[in-house]
Amino acid sequence: MTKQQSTVTPLPSKDPVVSLTQDYVATLSKVLSQLDGKKIRTFVDTLLAMKKRGGTLYLCGNGGSAANAIHLANDFTFGINPQGDALKVEALPANSSVLTCLGNDIGYDNIFAHQLKVKADKNDVLLVLSGSGNSGNIINAITQAQSIGMSTVGILGFDGGKAKPMLEQVFHFDIQDMQISEDTQVVIGHILMKALYQELKHG
Repeated sequence: MTKQQSTVTPLPSKDPVVSLTQDYVATLSKVLSQLDGKKIRTFVDTLLAMKKRGGTLYLCGNGGSAANAIHLANDFTFGINPQGDALKVEALPANSSVLTCLGNDIGYDNIFAHQLKVKADKNDVLLVLSGSGNSGNIINAITQAQSIGMSTVGILGFDGGKAKPMLEQVFHFDIQDMQISEDTQVVIGHILMKALYQELKHG
């Protein structure tokens, strides 16, 4: 055997970006497999009943969840029914003037609760989007909604935090990853949009 023949060619190392991509997709797929269609059905019925009463869906969240709240408000305003028979919906993080006023004058923990105090009533629904379920402004929003008599729903990650036992309906994914948690918010929102489109078109 020659020296050249005895040389072992090293196996190519796996690209870390490829590995990360594969792991992320696998984790997201595993997490989403926990989603219960019956819970979606219940929430769709809650939203249809809200619509019948003339109520409004309020959404809130922080950071990426705030962006998701604004995204889903768009979908629920137009995507559900482009002809106009959709939901009355408002993303509470959308108005930077209101947020900075309330944050400066009465504290960041009250930026959502105060808006509900001013605008909401018992015919409305609050949907909170939160990875940890522990943000002060999320907890205060839920408390305010309860005091008004609103229905409360949440999409939560990690262990569900303080918000989980407070909510009437909960979509909880026990995943220790903020990005995956935020992905679940958009996926559920898109499923709801398609389900409501179907219900309002054929119902």
